[in-house]
Amino acid sequence: MNYEAWVLEALLAFPLVTAIAVLLRPVREAKWIALFATLIEFLISVPLWWEFDPTVALMQFQVARPWIAGWGVWFRLGLDGISLFMVLLTTFTMPLAVLSSFNYIREKERAYYALLLVLTTGMLGVFLALDLFVFYMFWELMLIPMYFLIGVWGGPRRLYAAIKFFLFTFVGSLLMLVAILTIYYYVGRATGTYSFDYYHLLSNIQVTDRWAFWLFGAFFLAFAIKVPLFPFHTWLPDAHVEAPTAGSVILAGILLKMGCYGFLRFALPFYPNVVLDPMVATVVVVLAVIGIIYGGLVAMVQPDFKKLVAYSSVAHLGFVMLGIWAATVQSLEGAIIIMISHGISTGALFFLAGMLYERRHTREIAAFGGLAKVVPLLAAVLTIVVLSSVGLPGTNGFIGEFLVLIGSFGIYPWAVVVAATGVVVAAMYMLRALQRIIYNKLDNPENEGMLDLSRRELAVLLPLIALIFWIGVYPAPFLRRIEASTSMLVEQVRGAQAPAPFETGGRR
Repeated sequence: MNYEAWVLEALLAFPLVTAIAVLLRPVREAKWIALFATLIEFLISVPLWWEFDPTVALMQFQVARPWIAGWGVWFRLGLDGISLFMVLLTTFTMPLAVLSSFNYIREKERAYYALLLVLTTGMLGVFLALDLFVFYMFWELMLIPMYFLIGVWGGPRRLYAAIKFFLFTFVGSLLMLVAILTIYYYVGRATGTYSFDYYHLLSNIQVTDRWAFWLFGAFFLAFAIKVPLFPFHTWLPDAHVEAPTAGSVILAGILLKMGCYGFLRFALPFYPNVVLDPMVATVVVVLAVIGIIYGGLVAMVQPDFKKLVAYSSVAHLGFVMLGIWAATVQSLEGAIIIMISHGISTGALFFLAGMLYERRHTREIAAFGGLAKVVPLLAAVLTIVVLSSVGLPGTNGFIGEFLVLIGSFGIYPWAVVVAATGVVVAAMYMLRALQRIIYNKLDNPENEGMLDLSRRELAVLLPLIALIFWIGVYPAPFLRRIEASTSMLVEQVRGAQAPAPFETGGRR
């Protein structure tokens, strides 16, 4: 059968099927089934890289199957240059998350690995859905396994962190549901066709113009909480610190990108006039810049390495929001590259934080020092990842931030000047933490017996290191696949006609 005809449905169905297998098989097999399942999932997704046509801006690999016909709900899926990398980032991250859990998770293993697989389906569904009902279903689906991953396998304050994560996300989601139903009703009444189809609603969204500000606000709140944009970020440090290592990696690497993706897929094209409104744009850009500086300054004073990395995410995602709201091709490409790079570099930092914790059972930066003499391999990897996080030229972190700053300067020069200082702040807190952990004196006897990276840990980290340098040295293959979709989005936001309906776009 043609790869294009089945790949998207297979990506969603396969993790659910294997999650059932994990629950039915003996507990000793759970982690191996989950590892093989996520590896196969990644292998299924890899051909998307070369089967994807970078010259086509509209959705490719489309699926359209009737589901709840009476409500106008179809199981519609598709992939463009924006969602392509979110899908590949998800399938790439999940086997690493499973492998990193082998020695960390000792209790309720079957439930843990089954939840990781269900979470995989939920995350991929968000990036692939072309029906707003289906999108909302997957958006809520991924909330449940993450709640249990934090609440059951997290740290001492895991229940508080899980409930806080759930409540923040759920409140935003309910407002988004109200907005979706409102759009569905008004477009249906105006056109005579009640449908949740993305392109049907996008082509007729102008009939809800009198509600535009409020509908945009509902989407904005749901996505801003998920990003998280300052001041909606307060759930993030707690969730990151209390989550198990794999949970922190998935939160940083994938879940935070759902908010950014929501802005790109829904908020910008649905209500460009609100997005470009001077008052709205100024508020969002100011919040993005505050997030960049605030996240860096708060990270600078954190004694806990994991919490430092968590606050750095607030700063990195501030750059993404700046690039999205500038809405130029360069800034949008930069925003997407930062989304990818943040998933790689911050994911690697959380993996390393977990590996340090497994060895010393502490995340306090002051508890370490002089590790380069004891664990040189771990020290080298941590140095590379930190340099990529601060945006050193030649690493992935530099490419995205440079494109965002260059692409946004003509639109918001004042914001770019302030945001650029965030790069300096990032270097200050990241390099200082690196010095204290790796290059200070080895004055704590408990650090002298630490073991260096194992083969399993190297298997987790080396693919991330490879991507850090690939994107940093040769980003052209990534940018080429993003360009057509970002160019079309810029045209939509800045006044061009909406894209053609579902039936006419891309590969079928």
